[in-house]
Amino acid sequence: MDANFIQTMKLTFELAAITTLILLCIGIPLGYHLSQTKSRFKPIIEALVSMPLVLPPSVLGFYMLLAFSPKNSFGAWLDKTFDIKLVFSFEGLIVASVIFSLPFMVHPIQSGFSALSKSLKEASFTLGKSPIETLWFVLLPNIKPSLLTASVITFAHTVGEFGVVLMIGGNIAGETKVASIAIYDEVESLNYAVANQYAFTLFVITFAILLFVYAINKSMLKSEFR
Repeated sequence: MDANFIQTMKLTFELAAITTLILLCIGIPLGYHLSQTKSRFKPIIEALVSMPLVLPPSVLGFYMLLAFSPKNSFGAWLDKTFDIKLVFSFEGLIVASVIFSLPFMVHPIQSGFSALSKSLKEASFTLGKSPIETLWFVLLPNIKPSLLTASVITFAHTVGEFGVVLMIGGNIAGETKVASIAIYDEVESLNYAVANQYAFTLFVITFAILLFVYAINKSMLKSEFR
């Protein structure tokens, strides 16, 4: 394996890992809120969270590119105030990936919380536990399969992103060139052997990750019914 391949794969999995960790921190409170709230604004929030599922990645990437560009007000404000440049940078890829993979983290967690019996929370409150203690020590341990599924699917989805990362990050080796972009580049250059190296590596790793999560979830379910 050459240095470029290793660098590209390392960047790809680094992006996926950081995105998954950030979304886990966002997805738990957001998923919990959506599973509990009866607010009239709930459908609006759910629609916004789900937008990346149906919106073409190029559309989402285009509007993020406009928003983050230093030539526009928001991008110029980020640059001037915080010295942050999100266009054609690894940081921009993280922001884009967080937005694009949001529903893959939130939906399984929301479903997990929704499936829990209300008596769990009520019993915890009766014992004098605070809402945060109840969430952390009572509810979260009971949705471990949902948390695992959400994390793995988010990670795998981020690894396979193409349209959004191409629009925001471009194709800068060592900075924004992830595996999906590398495959496109190699196919365009008719380097099918190198493209296959990237593609087969992603195929094997993604399959292994999914196989792992299904096996773990199955073992968790079996242990619950013993």
